[in-house]
Amino acid sequence: MSLWHWLAQADLLSQVVALALCAMSVVSWVLIVYKSWLLSLARRDISLCQASWAQSTSWSHVAQNWRALDTQHLLGGLLQDHLSLAKQGMAAFTSREDQLNSSLRQALQGIRQRLRYGQDLLATIGATSPFIGLLGTVWGIYHALVNLAQIGQYSLDKVAQPVGESLVMTAAGLGVAIPAVMAYNLLGRRLVAIEAALDALAFDLRAYWLAQPAQP
Repeated sequence: MSLWHWLAQADLLSQVVALALCAMSVVSWVLIVYKSWLLSLARRDISLCQASWAQSTSWSHVAQNWRALDTQHLLGGLLQDHLSLAKQGMAAFTSREDQLNSSLRQALQGIRQRLRYGQDLLATIGATSPFIGLLGTVWGIYHALVNLAQIGQYSLDKVAQPVGESLVMTAAGLGVAIPAVMAYNLLGRRLVAIEAALDALAFDLRAYWLAQPAQP
């Protein structure tokens, strides 16, 4: 019996579980491909920006180079005039250093949110898909045994086929979960390295802005 034929003969819950696992697999692979691409470009751009910072002689030179190198437009928040931003709202009543720290922290938070997009969803898919597959297996076995009880035939071949088909759900759940969990861990390591490079850039920017004369 083919998979499509079995799915067509399955009850509503089994079909919903199968479609849910299929959708989760598609979403996870889309996220894996997208985030791998984004993090690769982000790591390259940040490395180039770090090299440009070391070679630049003025803030205008830094801003011009970073805008050209930042192909994913991640660093726009760091390129703002943090001395002016720090004086807005209640932050104006704090010390100059605290104002700069707050402004840079907000800029970094915006970058991190974009880089971490989809990580929670990958973790959720990796954690829940085995249990969804197990639900489909348990329900399929139960449904098959109920049908056999109604028919009144308990031979081994009558039991083995529906039980074996139901176990496909568990395998499908694991097939969805394993790539999602592996990608979550690998992409998480790359995120840690990128965020460390971002922190280094923010530290350099903080030192630069603190060295600027105070504005009235």
